[in-house]
Amino acid sequence: MLRKGITESFGAAIHALNSSQLTDGVINRSKRMMLDTLGVGLLGTRTSVFNKALTYSQLFMSDERSSVWGKSEITLPPHYAAFVNGIAVHSMDFDDTWHPATHPSGAVLPALLALAETLPSQPSGLDLLLAFNVGIEVQGRLLRFSKEAYNIPERFHPPSVVGVMGSAAASAKLLGLSPAQCSHALAVAASSAGAPLANAATQTKPLHIGNAARRGLEAAQLAQMGLEGNPAILDMNCGFGVYYKDYSPSQMSVSSSGDFKWILEDQDVAFKRIPAHLGMHWVVDAALAARAKLENTLGNFDLGQIRRVKLRVPPSKYVNCPLPATEHQARHSFQFNACSALLDNKVAVSSFSDAQINRPALKKLLSKVEVETPKDNQPSFDKMYCEVEIETHQGQSYGARCDTFYGHWRKPLSQEDLVEKFSVNASSVLCSEGVEGVIDVIGNIERVRECSVLGSYLRMTSSQHQQMYSTRRL
Repeated sequence: MLRKGITESFGAAIHALNSSQLTDGVINRSKRMMLDTLGVGLLGTRTSVFNKALTYSQLFMSDERSSVWGKSEITLPPHYAAFVNGIAVHSMDFDDTWHPATHPSGAVLPALLALAETLPSQPSGLDLLLAFNVGIEVQGRLLRFSKEAYNIPERFHPPSVVGVMGSAAASAKLLGLSPAQCSHALAVAASSAGAPLANAATQTKPLHIGNAARRGLEAAQLAQMGLEGNPAILDMNCGFGVYYKDYSPSQMSVSSSGDFKWILEDQDVAFKRIPAHLGMHWVVDAALAARAKLENTLGNFDLGQIRRVKLRVPPSKYVNCPLPATEHQARHSFQFNACSALLDNKVAVSSFSDAQINRPALKKLLSKVEVETPKDNQPSFDKMYCEVEIETHQGQSYGARCDTFYGHWRKPLSQEDLVEKFSVNASSVLCSEGVEGVIDVIGNIERVRECSVLGSYLRMTSSQHQQMYSTRRL
């Protein structure tokens, strides 16, 4: 029997995987990912970048229409719904992060929900859950083809590369494509992969997720129509291997007995507590601990006492932003996040407003920051640490180190805190019935007969609820 090629094995596995192979651990972790993604996406519909993308996308029409999260009366062609909802998810850099580094959920869930609305037979919640996990799994497998991928990225934004492949795989699964069509969906998607890291810390970065969701969905639908790509796209250094210097692909196999080992079973994701690049969570926790030590000794935090603030962080050029001028730069600045934590004793959604960024006190503290990159501090979300040391004019020093922040896969958010994060984010857009409905549907997604019920809750906006209430009173 001939051994399958790499791409052929992926196509066969995407086609063959079924819901009976989903373990309790994978189901629970993926439901947490889905809930968090919907929450940050709903909050993201209030951002400038989302609204620009929405205005643009409303220029396009099609017979098929899909919902925009948090918008009760707006629908878009499915690809554009996937696009804008994906942008919303990453618009504040508040979405989940995996290891090796990528944002896995934002490229997959918007594509699946947009696609599900257009299918003649409504998928069940279990169908959605399986397709979601197929999309996550494909990303995890591709990331493990390179040791380079284990480090904080340097050249391209990973969701733009593996995310579009995950979206294509998930969409192919929900469409019920043949093994060969699944392989071609990956090949087509590969020609839409890639985005330079130079666009991090700009309004364009969220488009990387939106484009991944949209182009992956398109690739699957084109493959369904018979469009073909290179059937060995994953096997070749000049195929998917162009993104990695040390590309070493391996098969994705489902055993004859049906056994399958999901990567998510062993490698959980990180959930963010603040809307910023994942690396910021280490420096914020270290800064808060250093401030607490200073306050315990001196009684209060007084900016005038501070002579210097030292940050010891891993080397990474795109999150080293000494004087951020925009919210997107601030979300990628060790210096800004450390200083915000020191000044305010917290970092929150509101910390990234123009008013907060342009505070004289913050700029004064930023001018006192020095950054060091110790050789033992590796640029990996699994190995990095951050230290913050505050030096006073009196010669005193107060320091703290964070090796693992709360929300990291080694120290996961409790279910209570994860649901609270979702509720706070979602309630900025949805009415209480919508918020509670999404929580209930995702919590029981494997038992939901039609996943369309999720979309109905995602459209229950506060403004719509208020209009209904006013109409009933009249």
